[in-house]
Amino acid sequence: MISVDQKMAEITAKHTRYPSMEVALTGESLGWTADGVRLPAMRLCSEIFASLFEGPKGGVAAQRRSLRRKGSVLDANLAEVRRLEQAIGAADKGRMDQYLTSVREAEIRTRRADAWLDSPLPVVSEADRKRTNRDIAAVMAGDYFRTVYDLIVLAFQTDVTRVATFSLGGEGDAFSIPEIGITESRHQLSHHGGDAGHMEKLTNYDTIAIEQFSYFLTRLAETKDLNGQPLIGSTMALFGSGMSYGHSHGNANLPLVLAGGSDIGLKHGSHVDFNKTAKGFQCYALGADGALSTAHYQLCSRPANADAHMSNQLLMMAQRMGVEIDKFGDSNTVVEL
Repeated sequence: MISVDQKMAEITAKHTRYPSMEVALTGESLGWTADGVRLPAMRLCSEIFASLFEGPKGGVAAQRRSLRRKGSVLDANLAEVRRLEQAIGAADKGRMDQYLTSVREAEIRTRRADAWLDSPLPVVSEADRKRTNRDIAAVMAGDYFRTVYDLIVLAFQTDVTRVATFSLGGEGDAFSIPEIGITESRHQLSHHGGDAGHMEKLTNYDTIAIEQFSYFLTRLAETKDLNGQPLIGSTMALFGSGMSYGHSHGNANLPLVLAGGSDIGLKHGSHVDFNKTAKGFQCYALGADGALSTAHYQLCSRPANADAHMSNQLLMMAQRMGVEIDKFGDSNTVVEL
C-alpha cells in the first residue's frame, strides 16, 4: 500500500527536482511506493546535502550517459516482460503486474532525472551550507535532529522537493541520547513496569524529541519561501507515532500534533479529542476533578472511538496537497480543522 507522502508526491513531483525526501535516524524510511516497495532512507547529513544541492559526480554529461544506459536497460527489460506475459498463468499475473509497476516507476524517475540535469541547482548561502552540510557525532542526537530539520527547511525553501518524512527510528531500534544520560533506546524505556527512574527517562526522551520539532516549526516560521512568505503558512507538519502506549504495545488513540498550513485553510490553537464523544455518548470516564478515571493503559490499548482513524487525518492532508481522493487506507471520513 502506498504511503501518504508518496501519494502527495504524485501531485507535487512535476514541480520539483526530487519527488520526495526520506530520512531515518535508524531503521527504515516511512515511504512506500504504489507497488509496496519501501523507499531507501538517507541518514548522513552530508550525503543528504550532496544529493539535494550538489551536481552529479563526473559532471552532467557523464550522468546523462549513465541515465540513458539505465533507460535502455529498462526498455529491454520491459520488452522481455511483455513477452513473458503471454506465457504466464493467472496465479502469476498479480506478481507480474507489481513488477511492471516497479519498472514503470523506475523509468519515470530516470526520465525525470535526465530532464532536470539542464536545470541549474539552487544557490545555497554559505551560512546554510555550514548549518546543514555536516555530519553529527552519535553522542549529539539533538544536534542531529536540528541538522536534519534544517535540511528539510532548506529543501522546501529552494523548492527542490515539497514532500519529506523523517523517522526517529522504529519502535524496536530507536536511538539512545547519551548527551542527556540516556543510553537506553526508547523501546527499552517504554517497558518501564512502573519504575520511576525509567519513566523519568522516557519523559526526558520525549521532551527532547518535541523540543526539536518545535525548533523545526520555528525555522519554518522565520524562513521565507520563493514568494517571500513564511514557509510555515504553506507547510503542514505532522508529528506523532504509530504507538501510544509502548508498555502494552498499544496503538489506539494516537496523540498527534499537526502544525502549519494556515495559508491552505488549517486552523490551529485547539486540542481535538476524537474519543471524547462518539455517536452521542461519552467514550471514556472523567472524575469530578476532570482527570481521566478510565485506566490509561486501557484507553491507549484499544480504541475508545472505533470510528476515529489516523487515516482520516492523512486523507485531509492529502486533499489539502491537491490529491483528488475521497479515501485513504481505512479512512471512513475526512478530518475537518
